Amino acid sequence: MKWTIGNKIGGLIVFSGLMFLILGIFAYSMIVKLNESIGWNDHTYLVLQNEEMVISLLKDAETGQRGFILTGDDKYLEPYNEATKSIYKYIDTGIKLTKDNPLQQERIKKVKLLVDDKFEVLNQTINLRKNNGFDAALKVVLTNKGKTLMDKIRLAVDEIENTERGLLEIRNSSMQTNVLLTKSVIIYGTLLSLIFIIIIGVLIVRNISRPLNEITKIATRISEGDLNVELMVGERSDEVGILLQNFKKMIDALKGMAAAAQKIAAGDLTGSITPQSESDLLGNAFLQMLNNLRSIMKDISESVNLLASSSSEILVATTQIATGSSETASAITETTTTVEEVRQAAQQSSQKASRVSENAQQVVQVTQIGQKAVDETLRGMEEIQNQMESVANTIVRLSEQSQQIGGIIASVTDVADQSNLLAVNAAIEAAKAGEQGKGFAVVAQEIKNLAQQSKQATVQVRNILTDIQKATSSAVMATEQTSKAVENGVKQSAQAGDAIKKLAESSNRAVEAATQIVASSQQQVVGMDQIGLAMQNINQAGTENAASMVQAEKAAKSLNELGQKLKVLVDRYKI
Repeated sequence: MKWTIGNKIGGLIVFSGLMFLILGIFAYSMIVKLNESIGWNDHTYLVLQNEEMVISLLKDAETGQRGFILTGDDKYLEPYNEATKSIYKYIDTGIKLTKDNPLQQERIKKVKLLVDDKFEVLNQTINLRKNNGFDAALKVVLTNKGKTLMDKIRLAVDEIENTERGLLEIRNSSMQTNVLLTKSVIIYGTLLSLIFIIIIGVLIVRNISRPLNEITKIATRISEGDLNVELMVGERSDEVGILLQNFKKMIDALKGMAAAAQKIAAGDLTGSITPQSESDLLGNAFLQMLNNLRSIMKDISESVNLLASSSSEILVATTQIATGSSETASAITETTTTVEEVRQAAQQSSQKASRVSENAQQVVQVTQIGQKAVDETLRGMEEIQNQMESVANTIVRLSEQSQQIGGIIASVTDVADQSNLLAVNAAIEAAKAGEQGKGFAVVAQEIKNLAQQSKQATVQVRNILTDIQKATSSAVMATEQTSKAVENGVKQSAQAGDAIKKLAESSNRAVEAATQIVASSQQQVVGMDQIGLAMQNINQAGTENAASMVQAEKAAKSLNELGQKLKVLVDRYKI
């Protein structure tokens, strides 16, 4: 059986439990025996107490009997009567208590017979005292029969008590022995169990803690980067042994990766890493890193070779371009001189075309002034025509509104007539009402007055409206005549404007032609200026280009040297 740490600890717990269980069972059995001993002691005390009560009750019966014989008074018989009632209960209880001891039962039964004889003698003397007097009773007492019976009872009870006391001593001795044994078992058994548990616990703890302390120290060194450690695994098969084996595998794997890293640092990428499992994150990551480094170094090597060859070609090309740039710069200088002469001739042509354009523009300005005057006149006539049309429309609307006012006046007149009629009816009703209708009559009179005033006002408004309609008709006729005159003025202004417009168009065409000539000349001048500026820029760019090509030639040489150096560095790595 392989004892794992759990089995060892569980075994310790089971052993501890068994020890305490055995100790508990033994202690329980001893306590049960002790309780039995205590019970027997109590039983003995009950038997002794019971027998003492029998003697005590017999003494009470004798005391009562003697008092009654001496006095003849029945009150002295109370102890006797109480004794006769209770004494047999104690005797029967004694017989039951001694059922496990037949000899004691026989003795108690013998006491019972003697008690019967004793009570028979006591009863005889009491009856003689009652019936025959003191002397008859005294004769029986003097026979000492009662005393003899009492002595026999005492002897028998003493024998019973002596036997019970002997048993009590034996049982006390047994009880003390059981108490001492129980104490010894509990104390020494507990101490022995604790000692065994402590010894086994210490052994188990040492068996677990020592290798764990060693692993902890090694782990501390590994955490500080020190892999020069040796771990003794042994043949343990518990959890600590498995931990030691796995820890050793981890150390070996770390040492392998450290060795591979040293080879990589030395430039050797030909090594390999074997991951412990698919879940070995560090091993798989290290293997992937090594493969990536190989791929990267391979790509870098190819790129460096390409860079070296390309830099050589660039160096040859830049040398040729630098030579051609010098020849191009001299050709550009000659072209710039020729462009400057052409630019001056184009500038003189532009100045002459500008004078012709200025004369044509003066003619255009004059025609434009006339055209503006005609246009302003035409706009003024159109505004007058629009205003006249607006006035006419306003007058027409005024006529329509005056007709609507006439209709409203008619409605007001009808309302006034109805109000007057209503006031008359109200006055009639008020007169019918008598005193109660006086206030209503006053209101009706006021309504009648208002109706008359409204009627008079409508008559005045109707007269005024008639005058307005007459004036409106005259205004409509006047506006119609004015509109016709304005329309004729608009037509004449439009004809004058057409004539001036044709003249302006002719002048504009002449100006446009002159302007186009000037623009063309100016464009030629501007173009020549741009060509001259461009040639200057080209000249400057050519100069700068020549200087740049010299620098490019130097850079190409540096690039070629860098490519050679990179090739040397890459060749240090083995793929």
